[in-house]
Parts: sequence; structure tokens; C-alpha cells
Amino acid sequence: MEVTVKAKDGSDKGKIMLPEQFHEQLRPDLVQRAVLALQSHRRKAYGTSPLAGKRASAKLSRQRRSYKGSYGLGISRVPRKIMSRRGRRLNWVGAFAPGMRGGRRAHPPKAEKIWWQDINKKERRKSLRSAIAASVMKDIVAQRGHKIPPSFPFILDASIEEIQKTKMILDFLRVAGFDEELARSKIKKVRAGKGKARDRKYKKRKGILFVVGKDCGLLHAARNIPGTDVCVVGDLNTELLAPGGALGRVTLWTASAVEKMEKERLFL
Repeated sequence: MEVTVKAKDGSDKGKIMLPEQFHEQLRPDLVQRAVLALQSHRRKAYGTSPLAGKRASAKLSRQRRSYKGSYGLGISRVPRKIMSRRGRRLNWVGAFAPGMRGGRRAHPPKAEKIWWQDINKKERRKSLRSAIAASVMKDIVAQRGHKIPPSFPFILDASIEEIQKTKMILDFLRVAGFDEELARSKIKKVRAGKGKARDRKYKKRKGILFVVGKDCGLLHAARNIPGTDVCVVGDLNTELLAPGGALGRVTLWTASAVEKMEKERLFL
């Protein structure tokens, strides 16, 4: 597949042949698995205290001639603590058992539960190549909801990596025809609901992903644009290219990133 290379001023600077990583068959099922595996690695273990609900000194004997027993009293065999007594008459309160006030939970969440999901190396690489291939398919990117210019897909000239200012990146994106995409990715308020009560008052859509060949000025210049991410090609993962497991994030590759991917045979 041959695509156009765009310069800083938005003009065409030639053409480039995409390497074999861009010709992978689309596998949405593998992409979903890879994204879930990545998300599971960030999940934090949680659980109740092992002593929660067990701190009360509560028991109830079932023996026939036990002093503090329930035998012959016609009451259920629930662990109880004694609040007061008068002779053999005891003022009991249920405790410890699940269902009792202040009692333990029957099956609480346990901190030792393993949340980590695994995925085979070949499947992970194939899912990444699938996401790479989808990033240059115009119909797949548009289907995801991105507002892309008619000239998409294209590759960025390597000189764009040296841009140091956010304003210069915004000017280039507007010249390239990404006005609607920038407006779509801005932070917006969420309508009333439970999310607002849980500190999720705003939503920010995923916007453009820049893939560069090395540590450069673009990594810092583009990070202040809402919804925009910048990544060195060697650090790519499936979640960056397909947030939420949905293929087709609008991705702008630099020429040096494509050359590095082909030369070092990344993700093969």
C-alpha cells in the first residue's frame, strides 16, 4: 500500500510504501483480548480485612447440660453474644454469622484474588499488527466516529517530529483538515447521572495518536491537546491504537517511525 507523505505546510512531499505490518488481517476478537489483558495489569487488588465482622466474642453451645447453651429453649443455633443475664435467663444478641447485625459477610472480596489476564505472545503481536493495519483504513477509522479529511490516510514528514510548540501542531492539524476532529475531542460536561457523583463530571474522547520514531519535541508539544496521545513506535501497544478494544483510532505516523518499524521488523 502506497500513501502520501505530508510536509509541515500540508503540501504533498512524495509517496512511501507501507511495510508488511500494515497488511495484517483484521482480528477484532484478538484486539479485544489484548486490550482486556493490558487493562487487567493495572487493576488494583482489593478485599476486606480477614477479621471484619469477627471481632465480637460470640458463640452458642448446643450441648444438653451446658450453662450458656440453647438446648431446649426453642431458639435457632445462631452464634450470640451475651449482653446481660439474670440467673439462667440470658439476654442474647446475634453476632458473627452472616446476616446478623455487625456480622461478617458470607463471601467477601479477597485481596489474594488474581486479576492478571495473560495472552500468548503470537496473539499479542498479531492483535497489534491488526490494530496497525486498521489505523490506515479510511472506512474503519470513519466508522469509529472520527472526523477525518478526504486526503486520509497519509504519513507525516520526519521534520514534524522537531516541532516544539503546541500552537504549531494545532496549525498543522487544521491545515491538514482535522478541524472537526479537534472539536470532537474537547473535554465536555456529562449529563446528570451517577457518574457526576463519582467524580466523572467530564468526558474526553480519544482523538489523534501520533507515532514517532524517537524521543523528540513532538512528544511534549502535542500532549496538551485534549484527547491526543504521542508514542514512540517501539512503545506501541494495542490499547493505544484501539482504545476500549474498538479498531480504527485515527493515527498519524511519521516517516521515521514507519522506516524504523520496517528496518527493525517490529511486532513480527
